[in-house]
Amino acid sequence: MRHQDSVHSDNYPTSYYVASVNQQPAYPHLNSNKTVDVCIIGGGFTGISTALELAERNYQVCVLEAHQVGWGASGRNGGQLIRGIGHGTEQFRNLIGQEGIDAIWHMGIEAVEIVKERVAKYQIDCDLTWGYFDAATKPKHLRQLADYYQESTQRNYSYPLKWVNQAELCSVVGANGYIGGLVDMGSGHLHPLNLCLGEAAAATQLGVEIYEKSPVTAIEPGLHPTVKTPYGQVKANAVVVGCNAYLGQLLPQLAGKVLPAGSYIIATEPLTDSLAQQLLPQNMAVSDQRITLDYFRLSADKRLLFGGLCHYSGQHPGNISQALRPNMLKVFPQLASVNIDYQWGGYIGIGANRMPQLGVLDQNIYYAQAYSGHGLSATHMMGRLMAEALSGQLERFDVFANIKHLTFPGGPLLRSPLLALGMLYYRLKDCF
Repeated sequence: MRHQDSVHSDNYPTSYYVASVNQQPAYPHLNSNKTVDVCIIGGGFTGISTALELAERNYQVCVLEAHQVGWGASGRNGGQLIRGIGHGTEQFRNLIGQEGIDAIWHMGIEAVEIVKERVAKYQIDCDLTWGYFDAATKPKHLRQLADYYQESTQRNYSYPLKWVNQAELCSVVGANGYIGGLVDMGSGHLHPLNLCLGEAAAATQLGVEIYEKSPVTAIEPGLHPTVKTPYGQVKANAVVVGCNAYLGQLLPQLAGKVLPAGSYIIATEPLTDSLAQQLLPQNMAVSDQRITLDYFRLSADKRLLFGGLCHYSGQHPGNISQALRPNMLKVFPQLASVNIDYQWGGYIGIGANRMPQLGVLDQNIYYAQAYSGHGLSATHMMGRLMAEALSGQLERFDVFANIKHLTFPGGPLLRSPLLALGMLYYRLKDCF
């Protein structure tokens, strides 16, 4: 079994994604001073998607990545491409109105379409597969999914949705503990690291300069802000910060609004065709509706990728497989004799209201963060919105920028323990 690297290592974790990557291009580190239109900090989906959007608009762009492209959550996540942005837009009605609520719903659809179109346009090989199942473990989940289904129908959602009752579950997932759910053929799953690296390659073809192992030490604000690294600096007309859970204290005014939360995945050995068919007959991605949810899917070579164990303590499990395997066997007891080949984890960025945070500081330092575990599609939409804003189109950007975000209490040391206690309440509540 391959063990995960430290989240603080410059190298990729020893994940299934890294083992099955199409290519691992080595981008240089920044060792000179440069001047560009836009300097982007962070080489994950937020930064790379923004860079590609800007390059398509003929901006001169450079990306500074502290480690490697896709090193963080973008190259470690569950690979579930699910429509929708944020949770519970009704709570923001007084800030954004019905028009804003409608806009966010439609952007949640557009986010997936961006990925779909980009994969086709740039011929990115990332195992894109359609089909996603929201699994219910209790009646209240079915009621929530029924509301979701009704809203989608009223809004003329263009992809098939299908109710699955308990008697029909085996046609979607051969698992224990579910009582039904909702199939969405407009969502799906893919290989996230191959997508991120493929988008980075497309961006470089359009002239974007990417620098790896170039950690940003400071941002000097001004009419033309300067971004500093150990061996060089970049002066730009605007800066985009897309560090999310790995922001650290680079921008203290943002750091308190996003909490790094651990999330983990294990990958089995390749399954036989018959066993893979038994587990996921239609090769869909699956997630349940609990606070501490399980999510899983098959890889292209028929491994089960099983994720979850999300916690807010800031401490990683000593052995991810030992911690997560019991959860997998609770869902799929038929995997008791199957080996685990890979285990890895990392941080996702959590916001207090579970809505992505998008805005601008000092008039020309843009940021997007806090996707709360749903970043694969949302990051692509945020990249488009920042490119629109930099081009002078602020209407959709302002929908998110007008939403207020709380700072987590407790400061850097107490923030995680306090939230962990709060989440324990919701976990207990989820049991009833």
